[in-house]
Amino acid sequence: MTTLNRHQARQAAFQTLYSLGINADADIDTVLRQVLSGDPEVLWEGDLPQDVVDLVSAVRDHQDELDLQISDYLADGWTIDRLNVVDLALLRLALYEGQSTDTPKSVAINEALQLAHDFTNDDSRKFINAVLNKALTQDE
Repeated sequence: MTTLNRHQARQAAFQTLYSLGINADADIDTVLRQVLSGDPEVLWEGDLPQDVVDLVSAVRDHQDELDLQISDYLADGWTIDRLNVVDLALLRLALYEGQSTDTPKSVAINEALQLAHDFTNDDSRKFINAVLNKALTQDE
């Protein structure tokens, strides 16, 4: 059985959340298997990585709460519906990880920014950084 390092697992979770953001009726296992089979750095065989399935499921289960939090940091006149699917998937994942797992908040932010670097543009990366810094470091 192949294993994923933490960055690969996070990237697979992000890509799965992105795909589910486009097609909300899709099955998590099916989408994750497609994500893993499309990554040339991962030769996946056998069962899906349960930690990734659990992370995606948890983010989806808490999506409404996460979206409310994200909405608190949007500019006046902006709603969650105006965000692009990539940014929204990254924000949801990082917020969930930073608040509800043992992942340090700084790691959740840095990983989201690395994924943003790979999958989006500078403006989105700056936006994601601003939202996550406010949301995850305001209590520190």
